[in-house]
Amino acid sequence: MTAPDSLPLPALAEDNLAAASPDLRAMVKTFADALMSAEADALCNATYGQVSDERVNHRNGYRPREWDPRAGTVELAIPKLRSGSYFPHWLLGRRRQAEQAMVKHVDE
Repeated sequence: MTAPDSLPLPALAEDNLAAASPDLRAMVKTFADALMSAEADALCNATYGQVSDERVNHRNGYRPREWDPRAGTVELAIPKLRSGSYFPHWLLGRRRQAEQAMVKHVDE
């Protein structure tokens, strides 16, 4: 399973809206994967694949996790880190709370 590299959120929104895909689950998955990738980048202090002296950690693959928002079940790829751990805090709550947390992060 692979997740997208770090991409700017406006570009993702533009691509999904331009494709006018009726599959809401695909759009939810794209945004959730992009959000998790950005959070993992922040923890590593460098973007995916970037060589940097400021880097403090590295990615180490992905772990699959099903998420059940109202749009339907989505298979997410949660980034793993070589040292320490990462799990998106917005996935820990109940379904509705997790959706609200993801929307809040996208709006910021």
